[in-house]
Amino acid sequence: MAAEEKVYAVVPPTPGSEPYWEAANAGKLVLGYCKACEKSYYYPRGVCPMCLSTDVEMRESKGTGTIYTYSVMRPAKPVYVIAYVTLDEGPSMMTNIVDCDPGAVKIGQKVKAVFKPREDGTKIVCFAPA
Repeated sequence: MAAEEKVYAVVPPTPGSEPYWEAANAGKLVLGYCKACEKSYYYPRGVCPMCLSTDVEMRESKGTGTIYTYSVMRPAKPVYVIAYVTLDEGPSMMTNIVDCDPGAVKIGQKVKAVFKPREDGTKIVCFAPA
């Protein structure tokens, strides 16, 4: 790991989200998918937030999307970008935009999932310019 690379704090998984974290550690982004209403959702949970069905499963995402909105956190050292990314499958997720100049980030920019290390060596999903 490069000396300047940020290491993300560990947040314990909530019950039922373990498949999401296992996939992230393997370099994959997964989303919840409802078999009843046929919609993808994020964050991982055992009930569909659209129709309340429990007939749900985790499905691999393409890991691509578009920046909906963002904020550059300038007082922080190092400076970082937090954003909402609308995934190509439909759901939006709050994330970090990494591996780019924070001043070059734009609304509508295409991004792809990348996986960054956490303090315990596992990985977290972030996004970088596509």
